[in-house]
Order: sequence, then C-alpha cells, then structure tokens
Amino acid sequence: MVQNFTLGRREAVRSLLADRKDLLVVTGLGSASYDVFDAGEHPGNFYLWGAMGGAGMVGLGLALAQPKRPVAVITGDGEQLMGIGSLLTIATKTPGNLTIVILDNGHFGETGMQVSHSGLGAQLDVIATGAGFRSVTEISDIKGVNDYRPTLQRIDAGPRLTRIRIATGHVDRALPPRDGVFLKNRFRENLGFAVT
Repeated sequence: MVQNFTLGRREAVRSLLADRKDLLVVTGLGSASYDVFDAGEHPGNFYLWGAMGGAGMVGLGLALAQPKRPVAVITGDGEQLMGIGSLLTIATKTPGNLTIVILDNGHFGETGMQVSHSGLGAQLDVIATGAGFRSVTEISDIKGVNDYRPTLQRIDAGPRLTRIRIATGHVDRALPPRDGVFLKNRFRENLGFAVT
C-alpha cells in the first residue's frame, strides 16, 4: 500500500517557508523540527521536543491567542496520527489563521521507519475533511508547494490542512536549540511580550 513519492522533505519545507514574513511556526517532534530549523532559524519557530501528538493543539492555542498572526503547524504523519483527535477540536474552534501542514512519507521516522497508518491507507486529508476543516489540500510536487506558500499568510477562512507527500529516505539531522527556557523566551519576545 505504501506509495513512493519523490519530493524531498527539506526542499518542500524550504520552499514553504521562503518569504515567511510574520508567520508563527510550531513543529512536531523529530524530523519536522529538523526540517524547519534547516530552512532557517527564526524567533517565530517553536520546536516541540518529546511532545508527540501535541503540535496541533499547541498550534490551536497559539492561533486563538494571536488571531492577527498567521500560524502554521508543520509536523509529520506519525505525530499527527498520534494526536488524531486534535483535528476534531481544531475544526470546531474554526481558527481562521491556522494551517496544519503534514509531511507525509507513510512512516514513523523517529522510531525506526515502520510503516504508519498513513502508509497503510489512512488518508489524513480525508479525515480532516470529515472533521470539518474548511480547506484541505494534497500536494506531491514542488510546484504545488510553491503555489500553496501564500496560503500560509492567511488569517481568515481556516482552519486549513495540507498533506505534502514526501519521499522516504534518510536526511541528516539539523538540530535546533533544545533549551526550553530559551525557546520559550525567544518566542514570547517575538510575540511582543516582556520576558522576565
């Protein structure tokens, strides 16, 4: 059932985050964090370490608290599958400024590349549609990523979910900062809050 896609994850994320403006980005654990960091370190990046399944809900909270800023959650299929119920909550809260981007290679990359439910046929885009997402897209090439990029800047008509079908293959880790206090304070400053 696993299909082979050729779009490189790093290429896709770099393209997606080019000219990001004031976009706030929450990453799922593991490879998605490495991909976002590799695309360019930014004080508007909030990397989740060891919070499998939590990226969508952190993104929802941020989107509700910052309705005038666009928010993107960039995560993998395994992490989103772990938090599948979050799609239901996100859809009912209707945050216009939230986009969920799932980098889907059909595998659990952080635990040994076992085939994920997505690789076995579960369609996260179809699940999001059933949950009530206002916009759902599937992308499998760099043109699709480039065409989708401006959508990340929208603060209306959300929530949106896009499933980017990426290649399965080894990519060297690019480790972002792991200091939780540093990341929290830097992110708060980016939001305009005083750090004490």
